[in-house]
Amino acid sequence: MTIHHGLTTRSRQLAMVAAAGLVVALGAAACGDQTADDSARHGNAPAATKAKPPTVNGVAPQQFTPVIASTIGPETAPVKGTDGRWHVVYELQLTNAKPVPATIRRVVVLDEADRDRVITRFQGKRLVDNMRTLAPRPVDNTRIEPNGSRLLFVNLSFDSRNDVPDTLIHRFRLLGAANPGATEPTPLTYTITPFELGNIRPVVVGPPLKGDGWVAFNGCCDLRFAHRGAVQSVNGGLFDSQRFAIDYMQLDDTGHFVTGDVTNPENWNQYGSEVIAAADGTVVSTANNFPNQTPGSLPDPGSFDTIESVDGNHVIMRLRNGVYAFYAHLQKGSVVVEPGDKVKRGDKLGLLGNSGNTSAPHLHFHIMSGPEALASDALPFVVDSFGYEGQVPLQLALASDDLTEDFGEDRLPVPQPRENELPLNLAIVGFPDD
Repeated sequence: MTIHHGLTTRSRQLAMVAAAGLVVALGAAACGDQTADDSARHGNAPAATKAKPPTVNGVAPQQFTPVIASTIGPETAPVKGTDGRWHVVYELQLTNAKPVPATIRRVVVLDEADRDRVITRFQGKRLVDNMRTLAPRPVDNTRIEPNGSRLLFVNLSFDSRNDVPDTLIHRFRLLGAANPGATEPTPLTYTITPFELGNIRPVVVGPPLKGDGWVAFNGCCDLRFAHRGAVQSVNGGLFDSQRFAIDYMQLDDTGHFVTGDVTNPENWNQYGSEVIAAADGTVVSTANNFPNQTPGSLPDPGSFDTIESVDGNHVIMRLRNGVYAFYAHLQKGSVVVEPGDKVKRGDKLGLLGNSGNTSAPHLHFHIMSGPEALASDALPFVVDSFGYEGQVPLQLALASDDLTEDFGEDRLPVPQPRENELPLNLAIVGFPDD
């Protein structure tokens, strides 16, 4: 459910599938997949002896750090995608805590156990492309005003799980205040913000739908699509509940999402599909009375008076403590479960619709750390078994204005069986009917 402000024609097509949440679309200026050359070069580096920062009598030297950094989520885990690589996806909040402007020149992501091992570098255009304001909106430079903040979106990928460090750390090169009395920025370098990756594992779920030809629209991990940049300020904090979210839309046998009048929701192939529980769990909240929106354009954002109305008809389930599943944009009156119901994997929850802040019928699905759709942190997840049917061409998706083209030109003649993978952006997948 993305609100798109002032988008170019090329970017407006992304509004045809809306992300779950009241967010600002990022547009075509954003960077695409963040796989870095450094990741490939250093991914198979041998195990290294742990290198610790120098100390004096066991105490690390202190340094003024005008720009401080923290991760938006408390933890994450590497997740295997349909490209066969392991993805680590997170965000850094950068805050200039001094009264002198700061300019970020480079951010290097390192293996904390071997600080000579560079995972990736952000500098120049790549650094600008991956920075956002807290709104979040794109920036045109890396300057942070006094007491200001920015977001840095980090997407890493590795050849194998064994290549992923247990802990990452971040080396900053910048111009900033070297001390509290500074009146001019000076060059500084320091290494901060360790981020552990080994404490959790991706959540394993089944499919939320049945049938073939499901496209993982707005999936991980491309900033040109709505979900990746959907950090929100909710309930007094910053959250990214949609980091791994998917908007499922279904291709027919001719490769089309829609045939005929695009403003009629029933002309969209996926409309009315049965939405099912991806895992056993307990229903904690539902909505069932929001009307369908007219496809083809997003509704007026001022028409939504609550976060729940933005999500439309939906179901939130608790799978276990600290793990929740979210299903959004269902048809009015189709939700067949109520809070407190115990649900088994495969049970019907409702029907796919076009309610809430959306411009085309789809199922929004994500896994999160709490029962609030936006005020929770995204959890990485994998689908235990599905058929991989190919990819929707990236440039075709970016160039489309109304999603009426044939998107099945690269669909595989025979699906590949996959297990325990996350369907990445524009992957075409099939789920068993039984």
